[in-house]
Amino acid sequence: MLRRRFLKVAGLGVLGLSLGKSVSWSDQPKSKPNIIYILADDLGYGHLGCFGQKEIKTPNIDRMAEEGMRFTDHYAGSALCAPSRCVLMTGLHTGHCFIRNNKPLPVEGNVPIPAESQTLGKVLQRSGYITGAIGKWGLGYPGSEGDPVKQGFDHFFGYNCQRQAHSYYPDHLWRNDKKVMLHGNTNGQKQEYSHDLLTAEALEFIRKNHERPFFLYLPYTIPHAAFQVPDLGIYADKPWSQVKKTIAAMISRMDRDTGRILELLEELKINRQTIVIFTSDNGCAGGELLKSFDGSGVLRGQKGTLYEGGIRSPMIARWPGMIAPGTVSNHICGFQDILVTFGDLGQAAIEEETDGISIVPTLLGKNNQKKHAYLYWELKDNRAVRMDRWKAVKTKGKIELFDLQEDISEKNDVARQQPDIVAKMSRIMEEAHKDSGFFTWTYKGPIPEKKTRKPKN
Repeated sequence: MLRRRFLKVAGLGVLGLSLGKSVSWSDQPKSKPNIIYILADDLGYGHLGCFGQKEIKTPNIDRMAEEGMRFTDHYAGSALCAPSRCVLMTGLHTGHCFIRNNKPLPVEGNVPIPAESQTLGKVLQRSGYITGAIGKWGLGYPGSEGDPVKQGFDHFFGYNCQRQAHSYYPDHLWRNDKKVMLHGNTNGQKQEYSHDLLTAEALEFIRKNHERPFFLYLPYTIPHAAFQVPDLGIYADKPWSQVKKTIAAMISRMDRDTGRILELLEELKINRQTIVIFTSDNGCAGGELLKSFDGSGVLRGQKGTLYEGGIRSPMIARWPGMIAPGTVSNHICGFQDILVTFGDLGQAAIEEETDGISIVPTLLGKNNQKKHAYLYWELKDNRAVRMDRWKAVKTKGKIELFDLQEDISEKNDVARQQPDIVAKMSRIMEEAHKDSGFFTWTYKGPIPEKKTRKPKN
């Protein structure tokens, strides 16, 4: 089934859908802004200083919050890597998008998004942006229709496969369609730390393309396990376990490199022409990442669950001269909004329907921000809906209801007291789910042949 046909059959005109027309904004600058989107991996709501963390030092990301806007009610696309990134790239929530779960393949790479997918890269390319993706992709295998260089990105460097990204000392990365061997990481050696290579590539991309509008998608792999870092920095002498010191050093290293990006924008005198957004792909993973630093903060749950700790994601947006410094927004938004928002910023046409609403009015402090009727998630047989103050979670056939305005930690199930709200949430869960025709819980698309090495004579 073709994607256009799927969109029609799926009935995407249900409650909460935004038609794909970019809405012009009043304070539009004369030139299109550069866009940098930094995506952490498994970073929890409670891991950043500006969101309440006391032990891990994140001065540069905290500075972004001081100089920009901090979002308290922003949500990832899913509670797992691949579906969350699919929502981000396509602007379709997990009831409509193609990838709805992690699904391993027998080769390096992941289930590919279809060739005809509308993506962030394609939207901004059409508007004249040079586009780069540097980091962890996870939406195809090398050479597939889901390869980033076939999905709107002029330049790619990093991990094509999300499973390969479980090591920070891989034996190779990918630059566009070429495998880049890291010889310092072979034979047990650990010399080339992938995060540092990604940062160097990102800085070079900005330097090379700063005289024209550019979009840099920077999906870092920190702090996803394995926990590895070249040095422990300021945490070396802390009376902590080795793994706790390593996690803190990893997050602070990512913060340091976020600062290097901000400094480069100032050096190139494009600071005021560039919006930078920092967020995370899902909630905090379990284990040490959750326990060592209370990674979910006040939220219940963790990665893999549809409670707030699995899907609520810290987000900070900085754009000097356009976003008022030191502001905090409780606007309810999510990954599905990013494609429409960036299309709005980049004066780009959105040719197909999405589930997103531009958050540009919120970013610019305007009072004409449109709101979602609801946000929706599904993962395997679980469902969740956020509707204003109410949050419903369906697991094992049972719907729990929480009043997030009074109970952000989702401790008190009020489903019995609010039967009308529960009934409405149940209807939304049914309406919002459409079978894509491509991906249910078992991938039925093309599988690349696993290459076997011929024996030597």
